[in-house]
Amino acid sequence: MNADEFFKNDLFAVQSGIVLLESGEGYSKAKLDIEPRHLNAAGRTQGGAIFTLADLALAAAANSHGTLAFSLSSTISYLRASGVGDTLYAEVRERYVGRSTGHYQVDITNQRGELIATFESNVFRMGEPLPISKTTL
Repeated sequence: MNADEFFKNDLFAVQSGIVLLESGEGYSKAKLDIEPRHLNAAGRTQGGAIFTLADLALAAAANSHGTLAFSLSSTISYLRASGVGDTLYAEVRERYVGRSTGHYQVDITNQRGELIATFESNVFRMGEPLPISKTTL
């Protein structure tokens, strides 16, 4: 099963408008076109929308080895504001792969390549293969 098939079942990310652009072993890239529904009360992109983008990209990279992986902890630092009309990209790099854990770094940039946020996560690999679902969207 490829990552595109598996992550179509992440309904929250799909309904948020996140699109998985690329995935490979230990790597992924996803995007989110910022719309009014993604804004906070101040008219800027809501932090949860950015976190969700980074988290979906993380999941694609962490699960790319074919073993079910879940985040143990994640931290995000917001560096620059964004808003309607911006396209945000989350690009993941695998920094460590252990027997049952992994560490990942995610850069979230806008369409001009400006760094919007940084995200780091540690994952635990369950030791079981990715579940194959017959559900399609």
